[in-house]
Amino acid sequence: MSARIVRTVADLRAALAPHRGDAVGFVPTMGALHEGHLSLARTARAENAVVVLSIFVNPTQFGEAADLAAYPRTEETDVALAAAAGVDLIFAPSVAEVYPTGFATTVSVDGTITGTLEGARRGRSHFDGVATVVAKLLIAVQPDHAYFGAKDAQQVVVVRRMVADLGLAVEIRALPTSRDPDGLARSSRNTRLTAVERGLASVIPRALRRAQDAFADGIRDARLLETDVRGALTAAGLDPEYVEVVDADDLAPIARVERPAVLVVAVRVGSVRLIDNVILTPGVDDRIRIEGNTP
Repeated sequence: MSARIVRTVADLRAALAPHRGDAVGFVPTMGALHEGHLSLARTARAENAVVVLSIFVNPTQFGEAADLAAYPRTEETDVALAAAAGVDLIFAPSVAEVYPTGFATTVSVDGTITGTLEGARRGRSHFDGVATVVAKLLIAVQPDHAYFGAKDAQQVVVVRRMVADLGLAVEIRALPTSRDPDGLARSSRNTRLTAVERGLASVIPRALRRAQDAFADGIRDARLLETDVRGALTAAGLDPEYVEVVDADDLAPIARVERPAVLVVAVRVGSVRLIDNVILTPGVDDRIRIEGNTP
């Protein structure tokens, strides 16, 4: 089983040309593949005739140079894992291929969905970088379906808004957060955690589960839910950057959960910044489970 690697848009389009008319699935990644990425690839494999996975560490969405430099780059291993998951084509362009000399265009999504949470902490340029690179990748691949993990909830909302506003003919599929056995959301950054830090990080999903339990018991006051999570994190010695309950569609802060909402957190554990979230849906018990790769 093998996957073909292409490094230019021209080669990508040539490889896909015989398959136009077939369903094409696309999984955009920055490499350092883990089970979360692979679950997206396997779903794409089940739902499409052709599967493309991109590996591109996008420099324009990193606010910290050290974070960009430390981001793991494991292409050889990634290619083998992607092929085993059923990927047909791997698009692994250079920075110069994505941002050629003279590149001067930015795709920018305005409003609350980019100005809050990650946008407020990492700066507007973060989501400008995300929207621009995802738009370029979608235009290059022209997939029928594109697959994202729900862990990056704000990114999914931004991408959906961008796709709708630009009229791109692709369905954005957000799949449940993939989790390790201790409940921690899978992330390429997890490999940078020490054993002690990993133990601290596992408090994050437990704190979110506490809030889901409270929600299932009838608590609808967003501030009470936030306070519960923040208290669990600080009790473990963690200082969260934010703990917020926001509307699931536009990410606006809400006082009471009366329609689908997202409880989002960002926490720095050692030198590693982690984000996670859970959905709060009135009338639905969609609590995370801690025993493995489940939402």
